[in-house]
Amino acid sequence: MGSSALSRSDIDSESAAGAPHADVLADRPLSTPAHSRLPLDAPGRDRILAAHDAALAADEAGYPDPLTGLFVLTAAYLAERGYCCENGCRHCPYVVDAARR
Repeated sequence: MGSSALSRSDIDSESAAGAPHADVLADRPLSTPAHSRLPLDAPGRDRILAAHDAALAADEAGYPDPLTGLFVLTAAYLAERGYCCENGCRHCPYVVDAARR
């Protein structure tokens, strides 16, 4: 996947070239989910973020959710795809919280 070597501008330009409907990444680090997708008071938030960070560091596409065991895609994987699928992904890098707009 190689996402750790890509910058935000690299991802934006690559996404625009190959995606069915390229989107613009939100202005936040890929390690930080939108509050609307993972609220600050979400149960297990610290464990979820630790699992996400470990998957990002290992350049993996996702990780098993520490609470449910379901597979969750990382923000880097979703950013590399180049567009929001509008399925409510926890780490969607395209979602902008209303307060940040």
